[in-house]
Amino acid sequence: MNTIIVPDSSRRWDCLSLGEVMLRLDPGESRIHTTRQFQVWEGGGEYNVARGLRRCFGLHTVIATALAENPVGRLVEDFILQGGVDTSLLKWIPYDGVGRTVRNGLNFTERGYGVRAAAGCSDRGNTAVSQIKSGDFDWESIFGSANGARWFHTGGIFAALSASTAQVAVEAMDAARKYGTPVSYDLNFRDSLWKAIGGKAKAQEVNREIVRKVDLLLGNEEDFSAMLGVKIKGVSEDFDELPIAGYEEMLREVASLYPNLKLIASTLRSVHSASRNAWGAIALYEDKIVHVPQRDIDILDRVGGGDSFASGLVYGLLAGKGIEWAVKCGVAHGALAMTTPGDTSMASLAEVERIIKGGSARIAR
Repeated sequence: MNTIIVPDSSRRWDCLSLGEVMLRLDPGESRIHTTRQFQVWEGGGEYNVARGLRRCFGLHTVIATALAENPVGRLVEDFILQGGVDTSLLKWIPYDGVGRTVRNGLNFTERGYGVRAAAGCSDRGNTAVSQIKSGDFDWESIFGSANGARWFHTGGIFAALSASTAQVAVEAMDAARKYGTPVSYDLNFRDSLWKAIGGKAKAQEVNREIVRKVDLLLGNEEDFSAMLGVKIKGVSEDFDELPIAGYEEMLREVASLYPNLKLIASTLRSVHSASRNAWGAIALYEDKIVHVPQRDIDILDRVGGGDSFASGLVYGLLAGKGIEWAVKCGVAHGALAMTTPGDTSMASLAEVERIIKGGSARIAR
């Protein structure tokens, strides 16, 4: 496995993410089907990485996406602006007044509690970004000398939105690689997105080609199995026990199948209840295993934990902190993100560093 070489800071953005940004409707402590009010947030697997890098780690990031031009789209834009993520690559698509041809995605999400698992209900058909096609973004200009990015991130959620979005992801990756921009890809399998367009067979067909253009591949045991057909051995059906030897074997198998990969990382999550998980990570870099053992953490809202792991890991690489620190940073950032509501991180770098050093939750004042 080769070393990831990160470009210097002369480029316009530290990270460019490509993906959908939805409006999340959160019933708080209630249920979707019984609530009388929702709190709203923005969120999206790829976007969450850019926002975490901006708000927690202070880097300059941008989101390449599209929204329908209506008040809901403007609300999502306002959230993005509050998060400090550059919107200069946001495309506005004319709205037909009803949503027959284009609309903005909605994501209803219950946080879960105790024995009641977290649950999501997406309403995202015919969204603006799902209709993006090759040529809609000028990737040559975006990644070229006029602008440039030190990192590019996208994932399996964006690739599953339509046949054209997978093509756009490939097009963007090709341009990024041309200009020496490292590419990260979070497999992020979502059965609800793939089942109507061919299921796991189609997911594997698409992702096996995409992964050949990736430097950093992220996922968990289900993602690697569903998206690439690489299964982990020795894991129980409920993932209560996670054999590290099995994970190491899985990562090495993925590395042998895709020799272009420079870093492969998997989160480690055992769900004791919706409110308490064991959380850690394992990575393979330069043919060496880096393992951050699981520790029990209390969960307020688990959605976005994996995205915050990704942004913490990428930050460590961009900051030149070394792979062990980077993986610890990802684990710490993901753990903190799951202590607050919404998809996105509300953590600070100081809090992340305190967790990395083994700090407690004793009050700081």
